[in-house]
Amino acid sequence: MGIFKNIFGGSGEPKEEKTLPWIALNSIEQLSDIEVKSKTKPQLIFKHSTRCGISRMVMNQFIDAYNFSEDDFDLYYLDLLNYREVSNEVGYKFQVLHQSPQLLVIKNGTVMVHESHGAINGIDLKTYA
Repeated sequence: MGIFKNIFGGSGEPKEEKTLPWIALNSIEQLSDIEVKSKTKPQLIFKHSTRCGISRMVMNQFIDAYNFSEDDFDLYYLDLLNYREVSNEVGYKFQVLHQSPQLLVIKNGTVMVHESHGAINGIDLKTYA
């Protein structure tokens, strides 16, 4: 049994789930608010496909690594399958090509950095806080 514990990790105890201060992004009107708010505090938009295993894995890694407070960023969650028109408008408004999963860091009304897939977790968010 010890070998399986070493391979799969854990003590059999369920892992406590970490929750982030997500703000649901579900309307195009919110994008103007994000642009305005980005002038005083950086805004993050996490675009997630709820049907994609890679997107789920990257999001879980992002959640595990995220160690910022609500004072540092506003953190938006976009379910791009249910809000496709919002996802499309994100691309138009902030001039980024759609990808999924994708993280955008918006400061002073412009996208400072955006990455997709595994590169999301390579963004040094401290640089923008």
